Amino acid sequence: MADGKDSSAFVEFATARHGALYRYAYLLAGDRGLADDLVQESLTKTYVAWHKLRDPANAEAYTRKAITNVAITWWRRKAWHAERPRDDVPEQAAATEDATARLWLWDELRKLPPRQRAAVVLRYYEDLTEAQTAELLDCSIGTVKSQVSDALKKLRARLGADADQIMDKAGMTE
Repeated sequence: MADGKDSSAFVEFATARHGALYRYAYLLAGDRGLADDLVQESLTKTYVAWHKLRDPANAEAYTRKAITNVAITWWRRKAWHAERPRDDVPEQAAATEDATARLWLWDELRKLPPRQRAAVVLRYYEDLTEAQTAELLDCSIGTVKSQVSDALKKLRARLGADADQIMDKAGMTE
């Protein structure tokens, strides 16, 4: 970056949106350390491309796409398949059935293939439209629909009889 103005604009963007980007990365990775790494690597990519962005308002979409692509690349390289400590185990028993159901759903969501997980996270956790999700995943709207549909079928099959109730509470309805 040649221009200090550009550099300060990037720092402002990264500071303002770090929390949302981290939340998205965590939902994809399911691990705090990996989420930190995803955000860091994606912000680095955004910084390098900052001067090429036609509109800095598109920086968040660019960074989310970078997070998704890096996550999928890591998944393909099996970087996430090694045994690692989990950070989602509650220290004490869940107080309600809802908390247990959310943990159960989260555990099953983490088992989905990366593209399906990304589509579900973008649609239901980040509340993006099918078109916005397709743009971030660099695919067609039809692909988003099929990825989400396949993911929801797998979740329903894994969650059993309570699937619809659990998924409804999580806001995951087609």
